[in-house]
Amino acid sequence: MGGTKAAAEEIEVSGHRVRLSSPERLMFPQRGFTKADVFHYYLAVGDGIMRALRERPTTLQRFPEGIEGEMFFQKRVPTRGVPPWVETAEISFPSGRTAAELCPADLAHVAWAAQMGTVVFHPWPVRAADPDRPDELRVDLDPQPGTDFADAATAAAELRGILDELGVAGWPKTSGGRGVHVYLRIQPRWTFVEVRRATIALARELERRRPELVTTAWWKEERGTRVFVDYNQMARDRTIACAYSLRANARATVSTPLTWDELPDVDPDDFDLRTVPARLAERGDPHAGIDDAPWDITPLLEWAERDAAAGQGDMPYPPDHPKMPGEPKRVQPSKDRDRPRGTAT
Repeated sequence: MGGTKAAAEEIEVSGHRVRLSSPERLMFPQRGFTKADVFHYYLAVGDGIMRALRERPTTLQRFPEGIEGEMFFQKRVPTRGVPPWVETAEISFPSGRTAAELCPADLAHVAWAAQMGTVVFHPWPVRAADPDRPDELRVDLDPQPGTDFADAATAAAELRGILDELGVAGWPKTSGGRGVHVYLRIQPRWTFVEVRRATIALARELERRRPELVTTAWWKEERGTRVFVDYNQMARDRTIACAYSLRANARATVSTPLTWDELPDVDPDDFDLRTVPARLAERGDPHAGIDDAPWDITPLLEWAERDAAAGQGDMPYPPDHPKMPGEPKRVQPSKDRDRPRGTAT
């Protein structure tokens, strides 16, 4: 095709000049959304996404040529060619290696990442001031084959009842796909291991109340047609697309904060690059109060102790995670030669 390539421009964001080059590049070909569309989307949802990203080490999911091209996760900010105002935070991986990740201090950091072809933002559940102690407990309700968003929303409503009993607010959002995420803002007093244990305890309680709907089974062969609570999203170096992040799918959907009341009735595909800025401007951010009352997770840790005493201890970590003390075998049950078998009658 002919035509003149659009010129790069500089846009002032949060007091910094951010370059936008190749603004006409197609990032979401099926919707016709360009790099400029992505860039300006993130400016339009600035208050919301900064609530989700501020001072959090953040992994960038980049698509330099659009979502149908090459993708990679960037965990280390380059040492050269980066504006001097870009802030980073050092995080340590389960392997013991470290990285200086982008740590957004203002919206200019998000805009700079968008200029670099970032579509999805994956923040850690910690702040730069204490990168080993999460301040965000994330419950990932992941529909398995045969279930859908409505099932995840039903599971989330059951979870809300448990949280009400505990006296803690939960903050739901769409995943941008078929799932639902519910976040708790917690006091940054506990390690990743402890917060993961608390998440497992909460997941098990949800499973006990709705065993026909919810499962904590790590192995897919045991999950059935239920909603999986992916407790390993609280393992170190596991991240979730943040509130107001675009998702890398053909529709350009957005992981969108919701109120509890609207959760049962929404269609997650309705929240996308075009519709979410207007929704945020008209209704405000349903997560506006998320930072108001950090919670003490001691009740969940007590549940974890109770479960351990009843024979329900730790659960498997992700396959790329080092073996952890007290962790059960990472062997698919159908392939576990030591697993007790039923006796023929």
